[in-house]
Amino acid sequence: MPLFDDEFRKKLEYLSIISKRVFAGHFRAERRATRRGTGVEFADYRQYVPGDDFRHLDWKAYLRLNKLILRLFEEEEDLPIYFFIDSSQSMTYGNPVKLDYARRVAAALAYIGLANLDRAYMAVYAEKIRAELPPQRGKGRIFKVFRFLEDVTAGGETNARESFKTYCTDARRRGLAVVISDFMDPAGFQAGLDILRHFRHDIFVIHVASHEEVEPVLKGELVLVDSESNVSREITVTPALLTDYRTEFKHYCDEFEAYCSKYQLGYVRTVTDFPFEDLVLKVFRQGRFLK
Repeated sequence: MPLFDDEFRKKLEYLSIISKRVFAGHFRAERRATRRGTGVEFADYRQYVPGDDFRHLDWKAYLRLNKLILRLFEEEEDLPIYFFIDSSQSMTYGNPVKLDYARRVAAALAYIGLANLDRAYMAVYAEKIRAELPPQRGKGRIFKVFRFLEDVTAGGETNARESFKTYCTDARRRGLAVVISDFMDPAGFQAGLDILRHFRHDIFVIHVASHEEVEPVLKGELVLVDSESNVSREITVTPALLTDYRTEFKHYCDEFEAYCSKYQLGYVRTVTDFPFEDLVLKVFRQGRFLK
């Protein structure tokens, strides 16, 4: 099944219109640079000195004061958006497959960023950073993002902490870090996110699960095999065990959401059979991400 069809691309065009309304009113205002330059919003005056750009002289002030006065503007900086897509082996589970769902989410959000002239970075990780896409800027670069995402394959164990640590220790500007994962990490969901918090990124979490993980349909004598570590365990699935499992899964999700709330991280949880278009609209309307 193709990752992107014409209908999906039309919806992306629609999303770019929404993003212009929301991003321009919020993110750009928040990341206005402290330095003065030749941006779009007037900030102050100063006296002309040789070498200044004549185009920014205030000729009305010259006629009134007989002095060359330069108009100063506040510059706006583009926002670096770092997309971290989990490509560990566990992301191959579910119907639809979690990785396919994650790729569609990443593509939609990247398109919104590119349409607003922000810089979109892509990093695919499992036990380490497995693939990177250099920063892209401008709506026309979305097809390069598409090709990068279409080439992503799953495999390996999850180690978000080491992956993010390696990625962030390179000289990178602070920005928005969007993590799309099932967060089935042996070290726990906190490990990788703590690294991103340490580097003071603004973080938005998209927690992806399959319906089969939330409501497993299992019974009888089974051998369950961990898809990443290959550790197996014999188990007898009873109604009581399934009830305990659902309780534990809910506790895990509640703990995850509480962590994100404590540190003011954006958080959305979804299952892969939830309509993708509805999820994207929900993402836009929730939390700090577009507020």
